Amino acid sequence: METGKISASQMAFMMYPVVIATGIVIIPSITANYAGQDMWLSPIFASLMGVLVIFVALKLHQLYPGHTIIEYSVSIIGKVPGKVLGFIYLYFYLLMNAGGTRIYADFVTGAFFKETPLFVILTTIMLVSSFAVRGGIEVVGRSAEMIVPVYVIVLTILCILLVADLNPKNIFPIFPDGPMPSLKGAYTPQSWFAEFFLIAFLLPYVKDVQKAGKWGMISLGAVLLGFLATNLSLLFLFGGELTARFNYPLLDAVRYISIAEFIQHMESLVMAIWVAGTFVKLAVVHFALVIGTAQWLNLSDYKPLVFPLGFLTVLVSIWGISSEMESAHYSGTVFPSFSLVVQTIIPLLLLVIAIVRKKNLG
Repeated sequence: METGKISASQMAFMMYPVVIATGIVIIPSITANYAGQDMWLSPIFASLMGVLVIFVALKLHQLYPGHTIIEYSVSIIGKVPGKVLGFIYLYFYLLMNAGGTRIYADFVTGAFFKETPLFVILTTIMLVSSFAVRGGIEVVGRSAEMIVPVYVIVLTILCILLVADLNPKNIFPIFPDGPMPSLKGAYTPQSWFAEFFLIAFLLPYVKDVQKAGKWGMISLGAVLLGFLATNLSLLFLFGGELTARFNYPLLDAVRYISIAEFIQHMESLVMAIWVAGTFVKLAVVHFALVIGTAQWLNLSDYKPLVFPLGFLTVLVSIWGISSEMESAHYSGTVFPSFSLVVQTIIPLLLLVIAIVRKKNLG
């Protein structure tokens, strides 16, 4: 169905923006709302979920090499339950991509293109991502290889330019109410880290799969550093309480940058990395949705599904989410619970069942 191959390092590059692209823009305010000045600790706790799902995805692939979860779920729990579970995964990733698309569009229209119809913003980013997916996994992998280094460099520069305005004293006191607030603040970002389970759809196409574990952890570490740098910069600049009041605190932070009245108005850089990172994120999730749907329907080619499912994603992002407020509520409450079940608990149960079945058959 897909003859293209990617390297383990390309898989790591692909997964980095999947998690961080939308995360660093909306997660800090959600985290700060619960954790206050301990918001910088929440990504550390949340990253443990990423470690777990990478481990589970790798173990399942070792047991069923060359197959995605849509395929081996049938082998593990039977045809009918496996097909039902496969449909749940397809539904989840459709909603996840629609939600990511809507977050992107709300940010772009709210901060930059206020007069541009939402449908235009949604359609253009989904169309570009769909073209990449239709080109194959190698196209998505190479795109990520080009975009992610620039993304990291720009994000690093923005954090450095904020240094003059930062007040490290905002980090104190640490744990004023114990660890519970930072643990509560980790609940939403854990769902973003759990998106590393998407490697279950990529591993069959990784040519040096023996290196996948190492590169998966490198990608996870890079994402954690990105969240830590962003959260600490926002905490030192605004403090925990003020950060919680902003919808897009990173954008508001960048507006503070003004060096010698020459380096300022850096919002365009935020938009640039936002668009580039979101493109890769949507392409990777869309690839998983398309390839999974083709496998679920037992089709021989996934490419005819690329544009129809892309159009469906746009429709769900418009009809399923009525407003920016509803999008924020969904991202902060509904999605984390849905993600915990679909990307963590169910794969863990599948792994346990698969190991037991293998032992009994052995």
